Amino acid sequence: MTQVSAEPNPGLTSAQVAARIADGHVNTRPDRSGRSVADIVRANVLTRINAILGVLFLIVASTGSFINGLFGLLIVANSSVGIVQEIRAKRTLDKLAIVGQARPIVRRDGQSAELDPGDVVLDDIIEIGPGDQIVVDGEVVEALALDVDESLLTGEADPVDKTPGAAILSGSFVSAGSGAYRATRVGADAYAAQLAAEASKFTLVASELRSGIDQILRVITWLLIPAGVLTIVNQLFISDTGLSAALLGMVAALVPMVPEGLVLMTSIAFAVGVVRLGQRQCLVNELPAIEGLARVNVVCADKTGTLTENGMRVAEVRTLDAAASASTAGPAGGADQVLAAIAKHDPRPNASIQALAEAYPDAPEWTMTAVEPFTSAKKWSGMSFRDAATGRDMGNWLIGAPDVLLDPASRPAAAAEELGSRGLRVLLLAHTDVAVDTEPPTGRVAPGVVVPVALVVLEQRVRPDAGETLAYFADQGVDVKIISGDNASSVGAVAASLGLGSPETSVDARSLPTDAAELAGVVDEGVTFGRVRPDQKRAMVHALQSGGDTVAMTGDGVNDVLALKDADIGVAMGSGSPAARSVAQIVLLDNRFATLPYVVAEGRRVIGNIERVANLFLTKTVYAVLLALFVGIAGVCGEVFGLGSISYPFQPIHVTISAWFTIGVPAFVLSLAPNTERARAGFVRRVLAQAVPNGIIVGLATFVTYIIVNPGGTEMTVGAKETIDFSPAQTQAATAALVTLLAVALYVLAVVARPFTWWKAVLLAASVGAYVVIFTWPWTQELFRLDSSNLQMITVALTSAAVGIAAVEAVSRVVPRLLAVRDGRSPVA
Repeated sequence: MTQVSAEPNPGLTSAQVAARIADGHVNTRPDRSGRSVADIVRANVLTRINAILGVLFLIVASTGSFINGLFGLLIVANSSVGIVQEIRAKRTLDKLAIVGQARPIVRRDGQSAELDPGDVVLDDIIEIGPGDQIVVDGEVVEALALDVDESLLTGEADPVDKTPGAAILSGSFVSAGSGAYRATRVGADAYAAQLAAEASKFTLVASELRSGIDQILRVITWLLIPAGVLTIVNQLFISDTGLSAALLGMVAALVPMVPEGLVLMTSIAFAVGVVRLGQRQCLVNELPAIEGLARVNVVCADKTGTLTENGMRVAEVRTLDAAASASTAGPAGGADQVLAAIAKHDPRPNASIQALAEAYPDAPEWTMTAVEPFTSAKKWSGMSFRDAATGRDMGNWLIGAPDVLLDPASRPAAAAEELGSRGLRVLLLAHTDVAVDTEPPTGRVAPGVVVPVALVVLEQRVRPDAGETLAYFADQGVDVKIISGDNASSVGAVAASLGLGSPETSVDARSLPTDAAELAGVVDEGVTFGRVRPDQKRAMVHALQSGGDTVAMTGDGVNDVLALKDADIGVAMGSGSPAARSVAQIVLLDNRFATLPYVVAEGRRVIGNIERVANLFLTKTVYAVLLALFVGIAGVCGEVFGLGSISYPFQPIHVTISAWFTIGVPAFVLSLAPNTERARAGFVRRVLAQAVPNGIIVGLATFVTYIIVNPGGTEMTVGAKETIDFSPAQTQAATAALVTLLAVALYVLAVVARPFTWWKAVLLAASVGAYVVIFTWPWTQELFRLDSSNLQMITVALTSAAVGIAAVEAVSRVVPRLLAVRDGRSPVA
């Protein structure tokens, strides 16, 4: 139904705008990235990991042995790296958010101009058209067949007809028609402020990866208590080493249990992923989208704007039955004049209408008496005209999909089908005997008697990089489904030209089953789908998800919003409708489908590398816990059975340097490395399946070495510089045990780094070389309390290490096979 106000509202004057700004009635919105710099600093400093390390550092500092407190620098280093990375990511997000945000058209002093949403003030007049997002709450003042989709607010998919005086809520969007509304609630009072803050803030919400890490950290926190108590009892009461030495022994046992870098590396990987995607003009609205991208195995894409460029041109206007055309009350100029008039009077032309305007710039002086805007559901639009000079009725005209408006058995329908099968886009220009805004009879798609007049043939330009993009997804095992509102044959022909599907197998969505189970089967088997309604797009996404698929949906129009919202990952084009951009997790601001492989690859890189890094950190945690328990239990048993005392083998400085090149530096490098393997569910199970046996092997091999070379007793002295010194024999024994630990831990690193590349080989060689220097250079031996001069002890250490390495290799071969069998996959070599 058509409604228009008596006279267009000119909007506020400049003086009125200034007064409202002075009164604070501005649409002020929160920081787009959701966190201030202070929040980022606080979040990176006040963490559970830093609290644990801080307490342990204070204990070491109380003994005066500051060299043993070097691990405290991890608090500064880790926090600094996290702060720098997140601030960089925040700035990138802020810049991209400004580019990607909806910019309403505001009328002031009788002139219309695009403004930033934050510049809208109370009582502003905002113009709206198809696809525009309602940025503030308001009241409709002008309406031309205005339909608003409030599904994002109410869940009701049917558009709501809006007349002047009707309330309009922010967070909804225009599905058809045009008009204007007056802002009645702005800033924090408007619903849009809550939506915008929630949709685009910089946040690390719950995900399988982070929840798994949190679960592991909770267990570790509880393990620290008994391990610490057992160690301090053994050191202080059984070994009788004195308070300072006992505290150092406890700290040395507890520090390696804390995976201080795991949470940091996860945050860095996410933040760096956002920055990298930002450099490719991708706006990441929510950080968990990075993880979701790694799990995507089906991409649903629209044809227009994805495989083909948005722009089109008129290739041909094919007039149909001349007698039928002449019998209509059409203009003397025929179809050309009608097409020019339609293009001129469309207030918000889509790509097809823009092509008509380019082909027919000289429009007749007609006035529009009725209008029926285009919607994705009905697939056509219409206008009724009258000659402005003579008052003569110039007819009621429809333009839309031929297979919707025509009898499928008619010759014009066959002609349109043949053109569409060649990948061309075809529109039907038709005449009807009643006003276009007349309600169609039951069972009919259009009002009155529809008489076909001409077929308008439009050429769509296939994107030059579309074929390469589809080939990438095929290589990566990602299925691509083309879901479009266009003719099924046309969709199939365009996709077939790029090696995807065929026109014969393209599915017409009007024949899709409504039963969910049957729909899932059809969607799973099909490749290209045409004439898909917005509600069907969402249903198809649900059908794929019901089969266990992780679905990414790309789109740019109003008809894509529902599917974008319900997909696991919604990807919108930057030039698309504001409504589509607002619900998507990823926005491709460069409008290039070819960017999507980089987005998927970035997600896989992040998740795959975090799994590698987690293996290293948790292996260290397991062997540290076991070593503390082994030594503690051995000390108690030795005291009870008179077998002699045994103390913890390492000083804190030893466990600090042990992590430098087995975990610290390699983990940072590996977390940023390329990784294209698709992520799978079961992160915690897979990591623990590798880390637990590896940690047991490292801890057991180290303990066996220490038991063999242990000189007995725990002679420690307080040095002149308030440092705790082992006896020479005990220092040699600690060095031998450390050699075993490092050798096996370095082999665990080698296993985690597979498959090898040249840079990974360099990384491993550099790590080994660094430890060779530390253990052989007199200055570093003295600095780090090492003594590798006892060849007999070193021989024992290397023998134990060899056995441990063999065991790690065996685990690396057996565990993947067991996991594959459990997951129902073929065992891997």
